[in-house]
Amino acid sequence: MTETVKLITPIDGSIYAERPIATDQAVNAAVERAKAAQEKWALTPIVERGKYMLAMLEALVAMTDEIVPEIAWQMGRPVRYGGEFGGVKERTNYMVEIAEQALKSVPASNPKDGFRRYVKKDPLGVVMVIAPWNYPYLTAVNTIVPALMAGNTVILKHAAQTLLVGERFQQAFDEVGLPKGVFQNVVLNHAQTERLLGSGKIDHVNFTGSVGGGRAIEKAAAGTFMTLGLELGGKDPAYVLPDAKMDHAVANLVDGAFYNSGQCCCGIERVYVHEKVYDEFVEGFIAETKNYVVGNPLDQATTMGPMAQARFADLIREQKAEALRKGAKAHINMKVANDKAGSPYLAPEVLTDVDHQMSVMREESFGPIVGIMKVRNDEEAIALMNDSPYGLTASIWTRDTEHAVAIGNRVETGTVFMNRCDYLDPALVWTGVKDTGKGAGLSAIGYDNLTRPKSFHLREAI
Repeated sequence: MTETVKLITPIDGSIYAERPIATDQAVNAAVERAKAAQEKWALTPIVERGKYMLAMLEALVAMTDEIVPEIAWQMGRPVRYGGEFGGVKERTNYMVEIAEQALKSVPASNPKDGFRRYVKKDPLGVVMVIAPWNYPYLTAVNTIVPALMAGNTVILKHAAQTLLVGERFQQAFDEVGLPKGVFQNVVLNHAQTERLLGSGKIDHVNFTGSVGGGRAIEKAAAGTFMTLGLELGGKDPAYVLPDAKMDHAVANLVDGAFYNSGQCCCGIERVYVHEKVYDEFVEGFIAETKNYVVGNPLDQATTMGPMAQARFADLIREQKAEALRKGAKAHINMKVANDKAGSPYLAPEVLTDVDHQMSVMREESFGPIVGIMKVRNDEEAIALMNDSPYGLTASIWTRDTEHAVAIGNRVETGTVFMNRCDYLDPALVWTGVKDTGKGAGLSAIGYDNLTRPKSFHLREAI
């Protein structure tokens, strides 16, 4: 019997899509096609590669009316928010725009008569992208486009929860005539993925997912000397200072905490507020949160759909229950249909009287719950922000830019925001520290992570 992957929709628990897992022979054939196509693709001028990427983007955007409800069915995001193509456009356009400059050879800084010396940036070869379900287009495009622009070929394995996204990328690339083997979407199980990573046939893997998943990938790739890009867990903090513009901070932090049902890599999971503005902030945050409408994501009135899977919602329920047992106070307590154990439907929750003995303030939630703590000063806030095994982003809310920079210099994180959060700027490198992983995506630095340096030391005068 053929093994399949079943996509269970969070909307009603039915099977929305089912696909056969590729045979080992098909996987090997895909890798061989990628290797065979890569040499010719690397010789294709960067400008030509860019034309393919922009045409792919246009083809993908043309599918918006079909893709938006597909996303809702697959992982629960409300249709009212459309697709992810604003960010997909921004990132694709930017990485295409900077490619020629970012991939240029770098001359030696100390010229020598009679010599030509420079470092060329060569593609790595075959890049595997293991993409997550929470932002299935945005997270995938972060590596797909720059990897292809750099002259690599790409094999995409998308999350089982968003199976159809990989097919949409393949459809778009096929429509624009991308040479065969340059991009391939495959459906694999975990064992096949591990064998492929350990085969020595993949030159780089980019994975966005759990810490456990990242460790499994490192273990599978051990001894192959392939390069890795790993974006793993997060517990992103915010710090609200007394001079913050309060209505702006409240509105943006509520959105940063609860957009996409809190299932955001850089979503806000904990907020530290200076004691001088604590009461005002909490009051505003609670009022703003109560405006959410939880329900079927296919309904235009819904502003928060179900979580992607019931087990994710049950983890939030457990974190809330533990926090309440330890003395936390819940402020929303919204009544939502089907909000019960074993259901992906879950209301947003705001907790106060929390501390770092509670898992909701220490362990990744990845759902619609946030804890708010009062702090006396910067020193306390910085210590608490750093009291985490993760470090993807941190946001600081103040009108004093230099003060924000001084705090940001001491926070253990990959990105420091001021007066914004939950956003990825493709001109700035996307990276993390500690258990959030390693590697770097987007920006010119992202290209350095998808190429290898090759030195040319040429004596011209003999």
